[in-house]
Amino acid sequence: MLARRSRPTTRGRPDPFALALARVQAEKDRRARDKAARDAEERGDEIRAECESLAGFIRWGWPILEPGTRYVHNWHIDAVAEHLEAITRGDLQNLAINIPPGHMKSLLVSVFFPAWWWTKDPTKRFLSGSYEQALALRDNEKMRALVTSAEFRALWPEGTGLIKTGTSSFMNESRGSREARAFRSMTGGRGDVVLVDDPHSTETAESDAERKRTVRTFVEGVQNRTNDAATSAIIVIMQRLHAQDVCGAIENLGLPYERLVLPMEFEPKRRCTTRLGWTDPRTYEGEILFPGKFPPAEVAKLKKVGSYAYAGQYQQRPVPREGGLFKREWFEGKIIRQAPPGTIWWRHWDLAATELNPSATTGARTAGVKMGRAPDGAIIVGHLVVAAKEGGAVKKLIRATAEADGVGVSVSIPQDPGAAGKVVRQDYIAHLSGFNARKLIESGDKVTRAEPFSAECENGNVYLVEGAWNTEYLDELCLFPGGNRKDVADASSGAYAQLVGVRKKRGSGLAAPQIITG
Repeated sequence: MLARRSRPTTRGRPDPFALALARVQAEKDRRARDKAARDAEERGDEIRAECESLAGFIRWGWPILEPGTRYVHNWHIDAVAEHLEAITRGDLQNLAINIPPGHMKSLLVSVFFPAWWWTKDPTKRFLSGSYEQALALRDNEKMRALVTSAEFRALWPEGTGLIKTGTSSFMNESRGSREARAFRSMTGGRGDVVLVDDPHSTETAESDAERKRTVRTFVEGVQNRTNDAATSAIIVIMQRLHAQDVCGAIENLGLPYERLVLPMEFEPKRRCTTRLGWTDPRTYEGEILFPGKFPPAEVAKLKKVGSYAYAGQYQQRPVPREGGLFKREWFEGKIIRQAPPGTIWWRHWDLAATELNPSATTGARTAGVKMGRAPDGAIIVGHLVVAAKEGGAVKKLIRATAEADGVGVSVSIPQDPGAAGKVVRQDYIAHLSGFNARKLIESGDKVTRAEPFSAECENGNVYLVEGAWNTEYLDELCLFPGGNRKDVADASSGAYAQLVGVRKKRGSGLAAPQIITG
């Protein structure tokens, strides 16, 4: 057996092959610098003029970062660029952008935008974060590749040369910098501009604990990571994943962010308009955001992720428009002028723990749903009362509503498990003397309690008496369980639970519900 000939080693000496490769690369770099210098000398003013706008800079820089990919422009790039430019002018301070995956969101906000701002002001310091550190580092590397390219250095040489560079951060000659962190570690850094790029993972956004941790980091930590509270900016760009995600918190808490919302398919009733005077230019229902990249056939494939995921990630409303556990289509043609005679009524109350500001758009309220069973077995939702009250004011409201309903309408109050719940229930029942008031001991979560009523609705057996409250009732019910409020759904579930035990012999000749047709 012949011995295998070993490859000669260069132990202790430079590898000639590696040296040759290094020389080749150095020559390529030299030629690139020379070409960039010639272009800058011959067309520098022209190129810099094209790059005055962020959109122009993106067109120019695309071949540097994506040399093997054709650049396809679209109006949404102009829209995002316009709002980012407003940040640099001080016309906007905080901006939240919701845009579907695959629409260049990270390249636009986390790579091209900070590099472009350095062409105007190389002293700017950027702090960026994403739910996964690897993604933040990826965009850090892309920006560094852009600002150290021969083309960039030839056109903007003053103050932009890097004097410090590392995996997670780099600094230029003007002390401008960019630092990348995992989102939850952003509280350890500061910046003139804070870039929050996808703070939630699609894998953990449905976990209440994980989502709440992320939201708490954003609300309590990221908001004070700026260098100057008066002039520094925070930019959030993300796909919506849950009604109570970071952008949900921005909306619910009334944080001062301009919102730029770009759904995959246009919904005229949700047309986005910003205070810059910008308006979504699309004209018809279902018009696609970026048809050059996502033609109708591709959008149809994306919808296979399911209605909930598509509604959030692509439509930027994290519950399907037709409803979650309750679908709006189940109530089409189900509005009646009045309930038939012989309907047996209950009003069930869902009690809020604390009082809310009446203008608040989130948080539990006290809700009372009046629901009846008609002689033919149909379920009739007859009325809704909601109020941002607590304590004695709630008891007065329940008493006044009972008096308005009349003694023919039974009343039920939820009783939470434990002694405290029993005391509260007895207090409310005592306040309803003269009426048929009962307790309803609730068990299980709100979704489980709502499922029987949801099945009744899906079977087409639930009607609504015409009233001004119809829109509010259906809007909240059809957002359940993904919406911010659940009191209307819980009050409906309780009323239905009381009715399922009611059995009356169906009378002949009784009027059935009359459907409103116009």
